[in-house]
Amino acid sequence: MKKENLTVLDEFILMGITDHPELQAPFFGLFLIIYVISLLGNLGMIVLTQVDSRLQTPMYFFLRHLACIDLGYSTSVGPKMLVNFVANQNTIPYNWCATQLAFFIMFIISELFILAAMAYDRYVAICNPLLYTVIMSKRVCWVLVVIPYLYSASLSLVTTIKIFISTFCGNNVISHFYCDSLPLLTLICSNTQEIELIILIFSAFNLVSSVLIVFISYILILLAILRINSAEGRSKAFSTCGSHLTVVVILYGTLFFMYVQPKSSHSFDTDKMASLFYTLVIPMLNPMIYSLRNKEVKGAIQRIWKNLCKLSISSSI
Repeated sequence: MKKENLTVLDEFILMGITDHPELQAPFFGLFLIIYVISLLGNLGMIVLTQVDSRLQTPMYFFLRHLACIDLGYSTSVGPKMLVNFVANQNTIPYNWCATQLAFFIMFIISELFILAAMAYDRYVAICNPLLYTVIMSKRVCWVLVVIPYLYSASLSLVTTIKIFISTFCGNNVISHFYCDSLPLLTLICSNTQEIELIILIFSAFNLVSSVLIVFISYILILLAILRINSAEGRSKAFSTCGSHLTVVVILYGTLFFMYVQPKSSHSFDTDKMASLFYTLVIPMLNPMIYSLRNKEVKGAIQRIWKNLCKLSISSSI
């Protein structure tokens, strides 16, 4: 038993997305494109909202942090998944597995509460426009991002430590393409009831509390919009919320589907598809949804492009 435990502590084997060799190359190409688009889109959003003077508002402050989070949890999973497509054996060292799990949990929880903070920001902007700059001060904005970061980091450490101080059996094959808490629980020999309870309670709390903030914010926004007399004003108010609400529904829906259910009812193949969606597809879509349809961001991109063209022309002369 000691020998088995020692070998398990060295590394895990990730089953990956598919066990069909003929699909490895197409999947590698597809997910490489998705990850590169996500990487460039989120890095572009971070740089753009940092350097452009017209994007120094609370809305873009939260978008910058959302882009950092999307970049964080897609990068904690994406590169290793891509390597596994071309590797002979999909192994991950024990410590790397723990690190991947810790970062992933931290980023995904942070995203939930940043999206809730963005909903509150939209509520203040639409329902209290005259007091918007006073209520959403720099200090308040920083509090709304720092608290989720500290909370998610603490919860991530607790969950990861609880899992990795447990006794693993001889089987070190993880039925997933990254180190996630639920597949890891199936490899533990010791009693997992306490860990499962922690995951269930905090997953439910994180989802329900953040959803309540979003739901209440949008109910108040809807009531405020219905009081607007002009159709143009109502349309403009709706347009500022539609993209955010779409991403919220997609992300929260997949997370509710995956985590707020007992372990016995889980199908890991179904979970893999849901995980692919929120680890790679949503981080790719967010910069497009939140920025490319936004006139201010389009204007910032055009200004930066014109400045770059002027610099290239002047340097060539």
